[in-house]
Amino acid sequence: MSELLAGQPGERRLFLGNEAIARGALEAGVALAACYPGTPSSEIGDRLYEVSRTGRLVFEYSANEKVALEVAAGASAAGWRALASMKHVGVNVAADALMTLAYVGVKGGLVLVSADDPSLFSSQNEQDNRLYARFAGIPMLEPESPQEAKEMTTAAFALSEELGLPVMLRTTTRVNHTRGVVSLGELAPLPSPGRFVKDPFSLVMVPAVARQAHARLLAKQEKARALAEASPFNRLTGEGPLGVVASGVAAAYVADALLELGLQDRVTFLKLGFTHPLPDDLIARFLSRVEKVLVVEELEPYLEDALKAIAQTRGLTVPVRGKGPGLFSRLYEFHPALVRRVLADFCRVGWEAPAPLPPAAELLGRPLPERPPILCPGCPHRAMYYAIKIALRDLGVEGVFPTDIGCYTLGLLPPLSMADYLICMGSSITTACGLSRAGGQKVVAFIGDSTFFHAGLPGLVNAVHNRHDLLLVILDNGTTAMTGHQPHPGVTLTPPDYPGQPVDLAAAVTGLGVTQLWRVNPLKYQDSLAAAKEAVAAQGVRVLLSQSPCPLYAARLKGRRPTARFQITGDCGDCRHCLEYLGCPAMYVTETEGRRQLLIDPDLCAGCAFCVQLCDHIRPARTA
Repeated sequence: MSELLAGQPGERRLFLGNEAIARGALEAGVALAACYPGTPSSEIGDRLYEVSRTGRLVFEYSANEKVALEVAAGASAAGWRALASMKHVGVNVAADALMTLAYVGVKGGLVLVSADDPSLFSSQNEQDNRLYARFAGIPMLEPESPQEAKEMTTAAFALSEELGLPVMLRTTTRVNHTRGVVSLGELAPLPSPGRFVKDPFSLVMVPAVARQAHARLLAKQEKARALAEASPFNRLTGEGPLGVVASGVAAAYVADALLELGLQDRVTFLKLGFTHPLPDDLIARFLSRVEKVLVVEELEPYLEDALKAIAQTRGLTVPVRGKGPGLFSRLYEFHPALVRRVLADFCRVGWEAPAPLPPAAELLGRPLPERPPILCPGCPHRAMYYAIKIALRDLGVEGVFPTDIGCYTLGLLPPLSMADYLICMGSSITTACGLSRAGGQKVVAFIGDSTFFHAGLPGLVNAVHNRHDLLLVILDNGTTAMTGHQPHPGVTLTPPDYPGQPVDLAAAVTGLGVTQLWRVNPLKYQDSLAAAKEAVAAQGVRVLLSQSPCPLYAARLKGRRPTARFQITGDCGDCRHCLEYLGCPAMYVTETEGRRQLLIDPDLCAGCAFCVQLCDHIRPARTA
């Protein structure tokens, strides 16, 4: 049984923030959940998938985030409570649906989880999705801890139904991936069958209907504002003349800093959790009680600008500060020491940061090895990159490499250096179209299997229709590897009892009109090199389909383990080709008694046998 279903009401469990969100949805009676996985949101979907195998709810890994939100919207229209979860850039994909869904409204509660990623731990940008709630005109809640994440998820469903609007639960990495103590509530009973009631002149957004729907949306926002005024998630504490406002995890940092600095009696603290629409009256009362205000919020000055506007509207002259020199930056996530320092300066109290720990290199007496993110040993993407690299070299052709979002983005790093341009999911194909028109270089685009189904299909249709000249390499490892090995429409490795029907990737490609298609196992070097040379030399739209399972997931799911590992013989000529072209992380150079030697680390070797096809000085070492 899933851990999320265990325990009695009142028991306390240690949950990730994402697990707390999933538990909160179950306590609220969620009947359908859909997601496209993306860090830091992935565990929400993964845990709900596990629960779905018990029959408690319907769950799907959707083709992309727009699809996930629309599936949730359909379920909501039939009266089910539904949840769609995604990372912040996923909301960009879902935004087309989100903006009009706010007009259409919901019947069953619908919660959209937007997991933002300050400091870009696993993302291509650092956008602040609080602005989406304001843009769409929907309510938003921001938790500061796993416990509050659970509480807000449950409350969001009720709020959604009360207002007839989707509700955004906006989290950040530091909440999603923090473990905290969570008090369990009672699980909701299994949902009843839903039923859609026809009302086309309220639900079909032709212009005449949408004009009226927009007016209804504005009226709902006023009702939401009244609910924000009374929300228990907006709390005013303390009586001091100095004001501090914070939301999300920054509010937890402020609470700790006030305690450590002994400022509880000098500071009035407004903790905001229901952050769109904002409680204007509560904020105005707060502003009238204090002499100056510090706003502590990560990324954009969303609250700061709102407080300044409220102060101006109410004729209050209290200074409001947040972003600026000596204060907080619009860059990156905050940490407790930063908040303490700025708060101490703002309140003019002394605070000395604790002495930093000595560097690990100093403690160990030697420098630590650098650990950049790299493709794993045995990764089939590395083998395909190598084959393309050698094919271009042998043909005397310069290649330009638009790439995409996934493990294979790590082809950016030397010695592979096979990534030149990247915007977002699916952009490899469409930017390749523009590059092929603008320049005379050979354009080779890379995209993964999950990303292809997410956002690559329209780009390939465009390339075929407009007769572009590009080679698309689809790196198919059978799963959505980078975010935790979730399935996708073309999946070949599936979790136990996975109900999805795989879509044949090659059939999808040819069905879009591609007539030049090569299929290879990249770990069979001579075959992949020959196919790469043919594909590079050809003209028009052509696709090279590189298919080999992710070895990490295959090992975990199927119990596949290396049958042999490899070593370099003593007569290696030290040409360093394997290091300078392939760069398998299991290979390294050591120096003993003035003699350099190339070795393979047996603990890292995945036994893929690719290197043995490149060099006569590599042979099996031992049976695993």
